[in-house]
Amino acid sequence: MNGGHDLGGMHGLGPIDPEPEQGEPIFHREWEQRVFALNLATGFLRHWNLDESRHARERQHPADYIRNSYYENWFNGLITLLVEKGLVTQSELDSGTEIGRASCRERV
Repeated sequence: MNGGHDLGGMHGLGPIDPEPEQGEPIFHREWEQRVFALNLATGFLRHWNLDESRHARERQHPADYIRNSYYENWFNGLITLLVEKGLVTQSELDSGTEIGRASCRERV
């Protein structure tokens, strides 16, 4: 499989020079911690499994996957799953407002 997530050793992309693990912080910014926590919390809803979560990140457009940071890719994958599984609508994401709250309560 050749996608944006599968670039290790490809020609023309420069050398691979990772930072030493002991010198690399787990989170570079506070929002990254939140994205990680959201992924863990929503995973407990059991609407998808670990493989689906990874696949949601990896099927972004390759240019987006490469341009995004690690946790931006995690966030985009989470958004994809939330919409695809019907837990959030695109309109709700765009507006930042919950839509149809009464109907959501009836489903629970």
